[in-house]
Formats: sequence, structure tokens, C-alpha cells
Amino acid sequence: MPFLPFYIPGQKQLKIVIVGGGYAGIAALVTFLRHMPDANITIVDPRSNHLKITHLHETFRYPLEDFLVPFSVLENRFGCRHVRAPLIPQELTLRQWQNDKFLTVNDEILEFDYLLVTSGSAVASMDKAENIFDLHDFMNASGFALMEGLPETSGKGGKGERFISVIGGGATGIQFLFEISHFLRRRKIESKLRLIHAADRVLDQFTTGFSTYTQARMSELDIDFHPNTRYQEQQADRILLEESGTGRKFDLPSAMSFLFLGKKPETLLFANAFGQVMVEHEALQSIFTAGDCSIYHSLGSHTMTAQAAVRKGKLAARNILRHSGSLKLLEPYLHRDLGYVISLGPADAVGWLALEGNVVGGIPALMIKEVVEAQYDLLLTGTDTYVI
Repeated sequence: MPFLPFYIPGQKQLKIVIVGGGYAGIAALVTFLRHMPDANITIVDPRSNHLKITHLHETFRYPLEDFLVPFSVLENRFGCRHVRAPLIPQELTLRQWQNDKFLTVNDEILEFDYLLVTSGSAVASMDKAENIFDLHDFMNASGFALMEGLPETSGKGGKGERFISVIGGGATGIQFLFEISHFLRRRKIESKLRLIHAADRVLDQFTTGFSTYTQARMSELDIDFHPNTRYQEQQADRILLEESGTGRKFDLPSAMSFLFLGKKPETLLFANAFGQVMVEHEALQSIFTAGDCSIYHSLGSHTMTAQAAVRKGKLAARNILRHSGSLKLLEPYLHRDLGYVISLGPADAVGWLALEGNVVGGIPALMIKEVVEAQYDLLLTGTDTYVI
């Protein structure tokens, strides 16, 4: 059994409930079983599969099934149990669970020694017509399948061109934008592609090097860009837009639109530096949190990324094990992001490494992306290669 500093195991076989089977939950699961193979672990998640959500843009090239790992497979692989149910804990509920040391799911009582909440964040959405898609749609169908519904004649401009619109120039929107562009070219589909973004440059949460590189690639692919423009709604085969500065409203033809409006945590839980949930300034000793739903009172990274979710999940699991032992000496969350890479289609990428100003593009960025993805794929098999 691998050595875990400051962990002196007790005699008890722990009962652990993990709420949420995303990146943080899976990272915690593997960490628990690495240091306590006989732990009794239950995962509560509404889906039947663990979804590698950061790969959804690749479903224009690969089947959605390639990015789904059935919880039944994880049950067999790790000896855990999956209970399929939605569960969004609130602060008052958590305090009650702390006192009771059990929760009720699907009329079943789940007892626990420790509870780890990794319920993640919801995808921001708006009311949408049938020819508008968002990330939720890609969780249930591949990009290839969704594009089969592209109307033959609607959404055309004055020159007879058919338009497809992508709304949102953040990391997710950009990755889908380039995959759609390459899909259209590969399938020889005659459609013009445009990006609508509320800020004056794409990827505005990063340094300007990201925007410069990405917008140059957009120009090479003949993708129209409408900066400082807000999406209002779609009516039939036209989208209604508004200029951010002037408030001027206008519309453009669009046969199909893709909305990527970011993430919106349904429940945001605050925790101390060790991952224990705080309720009214009091740490709940047996309830921890990790992933997009958590904000730690610490110097560590709180970006809503798979990287941060994995690091938080691993740390919360280590601290639960330490808390269950005799020393109870916990580790603060100090992880800083080591880099970030955004895919620009099948053969290009842009990202930063070590320092946010150190922007890399092309083959070096693709190599970093492949290493990071391989690292998580290994984690899903039970092999933890995360060192720092």
C-alpha cells in the first residue's frame, strides 16, 4: 500500500459516500482505494456513466461512447457501489447529515463515516428553439449526429450562403468552433461559420497571446467574428443580437446555433483550507467538498477546470483518510495550475505552461494536451501518475 504522509490508519473500515461522479469524485475514489483498499465507497450520481466532459467537442470525430465510462465498469474495477440519483446538498441538509451520519437516497439509508460532495456545476443555459444546441445536447448525442439535422435551405444570407453560429468565445466555445469548422470541411458541407462573443477578443480570460493566436487561425479558416455582441434569442432561422456598447439590436441568418455560456454552480460550498465544508463559520468534521462546487479558504487554484477538480478531489480524499487516523494532521490546498491547453481542431492547440504568459501553440501545445489526457485515462484504470 503506497505511503501517505501523516496518515496512521485506524482499525475501522471506513464507510464513505461520494456525491458526484465527475472528475473530482473519480480522483477521490482512486485515492481512497490506493491508501485504504478495503474502504466501503458509494458514489451517488444521476447518470449511468462517468462522462469525460472535456472531450465533448471531439464527438464531431469520435462516437460519444468513447468518452463514457459506465459506473458499472467502475463498480467492477474498484469494488465501489453506484447509486443512480440526483442529489444537490444545501447547507442545512449538510448539517443534518453531519449530525445523523446518514442520508436517504431513493428511499435507502446510506450510512457514512465521511461524506465528500463533488456535485460539480451546471451548464449555464437559456430557453432555446429546436435548431439551437448547448453542452447538454452533446452529453446525449455526438456532434456528428446533431449536425445531421442541419437544414438544407434555411439560415441563408443575401448571397445564398448558409450560416452556422457559435455563441460564446470562451474555452468551450472555441474548441467547438474549430471542431465544427473542420467537420464542415471534412464533409464538404457548404456552410459559413461565425462566432458571436460578448467581449472584444476571444478567450478574454487569458492573456492576449491566446486571442492573437486563435483569431489568426479563425481568419485562416474564414470564420466570421462578431466581438462585443450579445446573443438575445433565435427566431426561426435568424438570431437576434445586441451590440454590447451601443445597445443596437440587429439580426443575422443562422440555420443552426450552438450556445456555450459557461458554467453556473447550482450549489456553491465553502470549505476551510483542508476541504471541510464550512456552515456558519463552523467546519463540519465529517463532510468535505471538492470540484467546481467548492471554494476553499486557501491559496490554491479555484478555476473550474478538470485539472483543479482532480487536485481538489485527491486532496480531500487524503485529508479524509488522515482525519480518520490518529494524528488528524491535515494538508492545506495549495495547488496552482501548471498550465492550460485549448484544442483548436484535430491538429492544433494553444495553451500556457508553467507561467500564464508563456503561451505555446501548435505541436507543443498538442503534446501537452495529450499527456494531460493520458494521465487522467490512467487514473480511470487505478494508476495515479499525478506527482505535483
